[in-house]
Amino acid sequence: MGGLVVPWLGLVGGLLLAVGLGCLLTGALPRDDATALAERTWPVLLFVVAATVVAELAAVAGVFHWLAERLALVGLGRAWVLWLLVVVLAVVSTVFLSLDTTAVLLTPVVVLVAQHHRLDPLPFALATVWLANTGSLLLPVSNLTNLLADRRLDLGPAGFSSLMWPAALVAVVVPVAVLAVVFRRSLAVRYERVRAEAEPDRVLTLVAGVVVTLLVPALVSGVPVWIPASIAAAVLVLLVAVRRPAALHLRLVPWQVLLFAAGLFLVVQTLHAHGLTDLLDPVAGGGEDLGGLARVAGSGTVLANGIDNLPAYLALEPLAETPARTGALLVGVNAGALVTPWASLAILLWHHRLTAMGVRLSWRRYVLLSLLVAPLTVALALLALR
Repeated sequence: MGGLVVPWLGLVGGLLLAVGLGCLLTGALPRDDATALAERTWPVLLFVVAATVVAELAAVAGVFHWLAERLALVGLGRAWVLWLLVVVLAVVSTVFLSLDTTAVLLTPVVVLVAQHHRLDPLPFALATVWLANTGSLLLPVSNLTNLLADRRLDLGPAGFSSLMWPAALVAVVVPVAVLAVVFRRSLAVRYERVRAEAEPDRVLTLVAGVVVTLLVPALVSGVPVWIPASIAAAVLVLLVAVRRPAALHLRLVPWQVLLFAAGLFLVVQTLHAHGLTDLLDPVAGGGEDLGGLARVAGSGTVLANGIDNLPAYLALEPLAETPARTGALLVGVNAGALVTPWASLAILLWHHRLTAMGVRLSWRRYVLLSLLVAPLTVALALLALR
């Protein structure tokens, strides 16, 4: 996200973009392929920018903090009720505002709420990071990989959700069930309800909340998603410029993510032009029977945990020729990208935020817990998709 600077990401993104441009200039990437790539990806990247600005400014306006504090007030003084309400909020945030919003912006809010009520923050924090990934299967806007898949298949929000909803439902239920079992003692306690502090600028919070609320149905209306997201971003920029101008800065734009994604697009497209698809074909297999879908989903899971979910999707996309195989690949690269710290950029950003807040979770414990949930989630979601 734009508000969190990760120096290595900008460096890697810059190197990838330089290599990609070099491939284009030398002819290693055919110009026709590059033109087709640009036509396909510019709306996706524009949406990423607009959605990031919306999410960042909504956080500045206190929208997420207001929601989380109200959940604590209606949680009946029971940790498990509050946790389930946070689960619902995380799913809605992921589905409509993308996984990065949940992992990076919602996590610190729910962790602070848990700490404020003297509850164990780990089940809340793990719920946000796992559901940021596994919950990102329902709509095109939920994940950058989904946007790319939807641009390729031209399903639209209704067609995409019709294809993915069984797998999306399972991919939410399984991690929640695992967390409920692992943290059953932490969630069995009660807490004293503390009245939420008033937002410092209620007008800003209210208007920003209305903008985000109106954006949600617009994203599933069938209109190209970059249009309502750009309008919402422009409205919030104007609003914050009036109410809190110091919050506006160039870091709101996710420059590092843009460099990383654009460089990856060019490099992977070049590799495809020189035989990457043929190299991966024996691994990903073919067909829409359960075995064929399992191979492409498994390939996506392994590759995502090995090199990150976005390049994994781009590498395997030509082998997901049909909607069913594309759905299986998305199950692998989205719901399966949990185990290694680099499997999803959202995981690294999430852990950075936790550490900054004084919440300790070793990578060893995180990996062991994720090894428990990731294969189970992918397998059951794939069965639901089938």
